[in-house]
Amino acid sequence: MRRALLPMVLAAALLGGCSTPGPAPAPPPVGGAAALPGPIPADLALRPAPSTAPAAPAFTGALTDGTPFAVADVWAQRPVVLTFFTSWCTTCASSQAALSELARSYRDRVVFVGVAGADQADEVQDYLRAHRVEYPVVLDDQQTIWRSYAVREPPAVVLVAKGGALLRGWPGGLDAPALDQRLRELVLAGQP
Repeated sequence: MRRALLPMVLAAALLGGCSTPGPAPAPPPVGGAAALPGPIPADLALRPAPSTAPAAPAFTGALTDGTPFAVADVWAQRPVVLTFFTSWCTTCASSQAALSELARSYRDRVVFVGVAGADQADEVQDYLRAHRVEYPVVLDDQQTIWRSYAVREPPAVVLVAKGGALLRGWPGGLDAPALDQRLRELVLAGQP
C-alpha cells in the first residue's frame, strides 16, 4: 500500500509545482481619487483674486480610476493649476519631472490637476508612472475641457484662484521654476 501511495504523492507534488501563474495583477491606476488633496493646511495664506478676473470654466469628468471629479469642488477651497497634456507630447514629457516635483512641494496648498486629452487610458497610465505624476488626472478623450479653455495643443498650463477666478494661462506650457514664481506672485500670500 505504501509503495502505491508514494508515486501518487510525488506526482501531486510535481504537478503542483508546475502550474503556471496567471497574469500579474494590473497596478492600481495613477492619478485617481488617491491623488486628491488632503486637509487644507491651517497656515494657508492666499492672495485675493483681482475683481476683474473672469470666472474659469467649471468642468466635471472622471479621474483615471473612474472616480467622478468636479473641479469647482476643489477650487472652492484652494488654488488650482490645470496642466493640459498628452502621453505622446515630447515637450510635455521633457518638463513633467520638474512639474511633478513642484506639485509635490505644493501638495495640499495648491492642487495640480492634469487634463489628458485625445489619449488612450493605458498610455496615460504609462506616462503618469514614468513621470511620477502624483496629482489627480482627468481623462478628456473628447477634448471638451480642452476646448472650454481654448487649448489647441499640449502643453498648456492654467492657474485658477481659490473661488474659481481665472488668473492666467500659458499656451505652450510653463517650466516649473517660472510656474513656482507665478504661484508665489499670484496666489500665495507671504511667500518670498
